[in-house]
Amino acid sequence: MIPVDQGTAKLEVQAADSQSPTLEPRETTTTSTAAPTRTVLKTFEIAPPVLMPVGPADSDGSTRDGKDYSPELCTVLLMRHDFAWSYGAPYIGNYTPPSCEFNRVVLNFSAVSHGRQYDRLAIMYFGDTEVWRTSTAQPTAPPGISWIYLKDMTEYMYFWKSPQKIIFDLGNLINEKYTGIFNTTMTAIFYKTDLKTDQDAPSDLIIPISARQGANNGVSQFTLPAQNATNTIDIPRNVRRAVFSISANGQASEEFWWSNVLQSDVLTFKATAGPLPGYSPFREVQLLIDGQLAGVQWPFPVIFTGGVVPSLHRPIVGINAFDLKEQEIDITPFLPLLCDGAQHTFTIRIAGLDDDPANSSSVALTESVGDSWYVTGKIFLWLDEDNSSITTGEPPAIALSPPTIAITRAFTSNGTANETLTYTTSVHRSLEIISNRVKTQHSSAPASWSQSLSYKNYGHLTAFGYTQLNDLVISGDDRASSPTHKGLPYRATYRYPLFANQTYSISSQGNLSISARVVQGKEVSVSGPSVFPSGLEAFGSRKGAKGRVARMDTSKAGTAEFRQTGDGMQSTGWGEAGQVLWFGVAEPGKQEELYFRNASAVNGSVVYDHRRMGGVVVGEGQGEKGHMVVDGDAGARTLFAQVGPGLGSGRRGETD
Repeated sequence: MIPVDQGTAKLEVQAADSQSPTLEPRETTTTSTAAPTRTVLKTFEIAPPVLMPVGPADSDGSTRDGKDYSPELCTVLLMRHDFAWSYGAPYIGNYTPPSCEFNRVVLNFSAVSHGRQYDRLAIMYFGDTEVWRTSTAQPTAPPGISWIYLKDMTEYMYFWKSPQKIIFDLGNLINEKYTGIFNTTMTAIFYKTDLKTDQDAPSDLIIPISARQGANNGVSQFTLPAQNATNTIDIPRNVRRAVFSISANGQASEEFWWSNVLQSDVLTFKATAGPLPGYSPFREVQLLIDGQLAGVQWPFPVIFTGGVVPSLHRPIVGINAFDLKEQEIDITPFLPLLCDGAQHTFTIRIAGLDDDPANSSSVALTESVGDSWYVTGKIFLWLDEDNSSITTGEPPAIALSPPTIAITRAFTSNGTANETLTYTTSVHRSLEIISNRVKTQHSSAPASWSQSLSYKNYGHLTAFGYTQLNDLVISGDDRASSPTHKGLPYRATYRYPLFANQTYSISSQGNLSISARVVQGKEVSVSGPSVFPSGLEAFGSRKGAKGRVARMDTSKAGTAEFRQTGDGMQSTGWGEAGQVLWFGVAEPGKQEELYFRNASAVNGSVVYDHRRMGGVVVGEGQGEKGHMVVDGDAGARTLFAQVGPGLGSGRRGETD
């Protein structure tokens, strides 16, 4: 994550990339020499609404379906804390359940900051269990930045019903150069509703797979590859359903893993741009039970608010930057083994690719990657009412073969130094795990978990390694069935396209210059009894959420430049970005919009913001000259269809 001088930052409007599909910089006219009045920059993530007591609300708190929060809301203050020099010093607090009756919980996190600072990763724990992972916006000069994020946390009802130790880790540093302190407030909003959806009822028990440092007021993330992310645990014998989730993201040389090169190419530009991060641009997060692969997660490539070019993310932050989401791996087929009364090991591992430069067909998954990945896991367990009941059945049959991997690589040289590198990476994997019989207190039926995944990445480096383009897409189809599924079986399909074209240079004085064009999307459909909210909950009372497929389709496109002096004390930059999000119900031959947002910003100012909630306009923006308003279901795909060659390319955007 690139450090940015926020204390002396000056935004400059420059000519836009002619291929920009979303907007052009607005025309400016100087009418006064007086300095403009500065206001707090409100940053936000565009995401589907969450359900509040008064109805659906934007995740950034900007609209509440035309209504306001009731002063009689049942709320609990969880944290009010300033994160200054906070490495190794997380916030420690205590939560006591409120006296009101509730069956849903929404987290309200808000922060302000000003000065010069990196973006920072933050993780919230209940004791040893991670329950939310987020990151910060990068501050600006006073009066600074602010943001709000609303997060549905109903799936953690197991914790909300009893007292908990809260550990909130947001590592930050303060010195003469980096001055931004993050002033944070976090409350929980409790309420009761009779809403009925396909989302399963909250689990009866949650078991963490973590470093388990909560008793010592420490953080419980594993750091891979330095640590062994394994726990040995006892599973209750009366489990009727079990789902595993993994939270994982790369930092340091692994933050931009999707732009890494093949292991055989890490020294291609050693004489010019320097060594490149390796292990390929592919990553797989693996779950192993007793050493056997039980499921995988191909991570979404989150770009944090300092990533690639910092001015890409003001005020519209990247997709999932404020909410690093988890995926589900159904491990119900393993219950006949896990409920045998013995201890079992659960391991999380990160895999990349290693190749043989002399043999392009010799490429395989690794058991380790570069530094570093922060990972935790947890097991959601639903129990039969009879504590003496023992789940039995047939052990799972695992149909698993090595992934199909294909790579190509080629480079050119001027005789003195390498000038270009072109590489492609393609990975396909499928797995199926079936127990022909899982016998619980009330049922006896097969249980299965299957995944089919595809990955393609085209990489091209030029200008002796100072310019890089990556064009990639990750897609998958996850399915589960078990004796407890009474309606639709669980299914999640997803597609993550990303186009990044970036160039950077460093002068002999150490001055940094970077420019980039980035287009990123996320398409997700979820049906059946998901552990995490699908988004339909927010519209259940109005449109009906049961037995329906939730679909989100979003795309963000931006172009930006940034310059920083060698001492890191001064910087200038400009940027423009637009994002379209469509959320609704997808059924064969029919799609019903529930939420739509189309927003654009130039140089830190929102120039267009149009929102519809349940078909009703709740936020109306007016576009600037040259802005293309992308409307309707095909909005995100329209952005991708118009992606052009960009400004250049590169992989830089380094962490502290």
